[in-house]
Amino acid sequence: MAGQGTPATALLVKRGIEHRTHPYRVAPDAPNYGALVAVALGVAPERVFKSLVTAVDGALTVAVVPVTGELDLKALAAAVGGKRAVLADREVAERATGYVRGGISPLGQRRRLPTVLDESALDLPTIYVSAGRRGLQVELTAADLMALTGARTASLQTR
Repeated sequence: MAGQGTPATALLVKRGIEHRTHPYRVAPDAPNYGALVAVALGVAPERVFKSLVTAVDGALTVAVVPVTGELDLKALAAAVGGKRAVLADREVAERATGYVRGGISPLGQRRRLPTVLDESALDLPTIYVSAGRRGLQVELTAADLMALTGARTASLQTR
């Protein structure tokens, strides 16, 4: 769609990756934002993933988890061989990725960060992640997301 290009969608086009963009309208400060995005898109919420920038032993790392759950910081740290993970400061996350909170994509970041994708994505035909700005999601396969980001998978949701 015209006017919807972002570094994330540009990367997908450049690499010839099959994908679809999906615009939506949800207030950025709405409680339970991710679930509302799923409703707006008309898809099961377990197919919509959020990208969370974290610091694992001080190194920035992206966790991509379903909007239906919470990130298990201990599991993330273990997945990358670290000891302690915390959510990164908003300004640090925005500066490192080149995106604003609520629109951080695992794709096309200013600085490619290590990425861990929740293993539940592997069971889905396609998943939805931010396309690099609020109000726009991109649908693609987990395999393509992993190939483009160098992501590994792990169980990242709190149980």
